[in-house]
Amino acid sequence: MKKNKKMSGIQRRYLKYTAALLGLTLLLSSVGVIISVRNRLTRSIIDKYEFRTEQMGLTLENMYRKSDEITAECILYDDVQQSLKNQGLEEVRYIALSKYFAYIDLDHVADYCYVDNKGNVYSRSYSDISYKNIEESGFEKYLGEKYSKTKWFWTEDTLFGTGEEALFIGRYVRSLEYAHEPGMLFFKMEPGFLQEIAGISPELADEAAVGIVDGDGRICLSSAPENFEEGEGVPDEMAEQITEKQGTGMIFAGERVKSGAVSAYRDADSGLTVFSFVPDRVLNQGLIPIFLVFAGIYLVVIAVAVVLSIYFSRRFTKPIQTIKDAMTEFDGNNFERTIELHTNTELDEIGRSYNEMLVNIRQLLDEIKDQERELRTTELNMLISQINPHFLYNTLDTIYMLARINGEETTMRMIQALSRYLRLSLSKGSEIVTVEDELENVKSYMEIQQIRNQDLFSYKLDCRVDAADTYVLKLILQPLVENAVKYGFQDIFEGGRIEIAVWKKDGDLYLSVANNGTSIDPEMMKKINGMNDIPVGELKNCFPDKKHGYGVVNILTRLRLKYGDRAAFYCRAEKEGTTCTIKIPEGGGQEQHEQ
Repeated sequence: MKKNKKMSGIQRRYLKYTAALLGLTLLLSSVGVIISVRNRLTRSIIDKYEFRTEQMGLTLENMYRKSDEITAECILYDDVQQSLKNQGLEEVRYIALSKYFAYIDLDHVADYCYVDNKGNVYSRSYSDISYKNIEESGFEKYLGEKYSKTKWFWTEDTLFGTGEEALFIGRYVRSLEYAHEPGMLFFKMEPGFLQEIAGISPELADEAAVGIVDGDGRICLSSAPENFEEGEGVPDEMAEQITEKQGTGMIFAGERVKSGAVSAYRDADSGLTVFSFVPDRVLNQGLIPIFLVFAGIYLVVIAVAVVLSIYFSRRFTKPIQTIKDAMTEFDGNNFERTIELHTNTELDEIGRSYNEMLVNIRQLLDEIKDQERELRTTELNMLISQINPHFLYNTLDTIYMLARINGEETTMRMIQALSRYLRLSLSKGSEIVTVEDELENVKSYMEIQQIRNQDLFSYKLDCRVDAADTYVLKLILQPLVENAVKYGFQDIFEGGRIEIAVWKKDGDLYLSVANNGTSIDPEMMKKINGMNDIPVGELKNCFPDKKHGYGVVNILTRLRLKYGDRAAFYCRAEKEGTTCTIKIPEGGGQEQHEQ
């Protein structure tokens, strides 16, 4: 005869409440998940195409700038300028100039035509274009009234006779020496020029329609995937909406429109607008698999919850004293001492809650530690100046070429030293560099100072470590050299000396900068040396006006953030001059480099 186990009242109430709570939770979470997942998934897809549209817009701006530079080079060409003079060009130079435009550094040029201020036309040898053709084409009206501005315009080809619509690039050609009537230069661009601007990737081509619209609302380029359904392409009303929208840059940032979302970027110089359109079908196509996954998860959760509820509702006999002892003896450090209860009372639930509380506290502490490390990294990065390297390098190259053309050797040396200094300072974003690079960096800085302050000082480098295999935090020597020049040599005009030394002692790495100028003020020396005992977060308050000691605060803050309290910085007044020493703990540079 089977013995029936009667379910206790606590167990029945526990199961009833658990089932009600689980059902309500699943119902509310289902609604929330559906709404949240749909919004997030849609937003992520829209953001992706918004970003790609912005990339197309930046490509459009770059292409316009390149065309402007190319047309400017054409204007500066000697034969072009000669053609604008009264005597014009000889026949040989006339033929050569006609061929010149075929070799400019601009891709996708289908045809070209240049007419000088005397009505002479320069084009391809097989082109039969006269000045009358240029006048009848009406292209001059697109050049506008601004002085020699490169203009892009989309129109019917009435100049070269094809009759097809195409993109043209035009510009007035003016003499740099005489006030003559200008000539005109026109380039007809192949469709590949606009396709290069659109930059349609395989992924983009499979999901979104892209296009380019001119200032009058005409579609210059339109591309839609083959699997798009009827009405999902690029409708004319979309081009009208884009044209009516005012402003430049991102004029539509993933905005929802009828049957989809549109992003558009307008370039003010070229007058063109690039856009992408994602239909609702693409935005919603990822929802069904996600819903199926969530449905499966919910079924598993329900099954597991039912089994666990039945099992744990029968186990609640763990003594209350066990819970009391564990909770009162918990010192906040030992997270391994959990409660193991095997009862048929509600105490099992209390035990599990206590164990879960320990896990949550431990996770919370780990998260706080991670956040502190991230905060230290962020604060460290904020202390290093952010520079746009490409702009600086290109500018320095340009200045160097100008100095080279003018034969200014001193300027060339200074630019080369500054360029080396900047490249080593940036270090491709790395904050740890070799001692060799750091010494090369400060050497470049001292060469610049020697050019600026001729005969003011000489320098000596004494490196007693393997400079190529020893790593330090970058930009820690240059501020010390700068202080030596600014304060140490403020009372002398020549004969200064700077000595930089690098050595190891008891495994720690030391770097020093010494000068023979004016010694540091004793009060300032005492204040700087005392900063080693100040918490890193309060170092910035040592020199609130940032007029004195800011470089030292910067160095010590970065050292402490990177290497901890074992790093140090000291200043010592000598009989002549001052010696500043940096201490990096053993293995600090190498460990940070490997990380």
